[in-house]
Amino acid sequence: MASNRLWGDRIHKTVILDSSAILMLFEFAIDLEKELTRLLGNYHIVVPTPIVRELEFLSENGKGKKKAKAKASLKLIKKYDAIDIEGWNGDDSVLELAKKINGIVVTNDRELRNRVKEMSLSVIFLRAKKKLVMD
Repeated sequence: MASNRLWGDRIHKTVILDSSAILMLFEFAIDLEKELTRLLGNYHIVVPTPIVRELEFLSENGKGKKKAKAKASLKLIKKYDAIDIEGWNGDDSVLELAKKINGIVVTNDRELRNRVKEMSLSVIFLRAKKKLVMD
């Protein structure tokens, strides 16, 4: 309790978003920040730069709804920190960053979820198209 008064409201957890997590916000009625607060309390959201580039590519070269969601996603993620990280593709960059900072990955990609679990890191995903759960 005393340390709380001394340090104030410190952010303890770093949450890493992948492209599927960002796009799901526009597919389902999910309030990301409210759900993360429910699960984690204090947190800090980051997006690896390869994910930003992936969304930029989709916003320019995608078709129909996916293109529109990618454009909206780019506007949304401007309020989060973009982190430069090596990685040929988005998934690898998310994994590398999560390993480096012991971050919590938010994804809807089943393969990425399995890879995160294999690394003994935490993952948050959408369940029943309406709430986020942590594994």
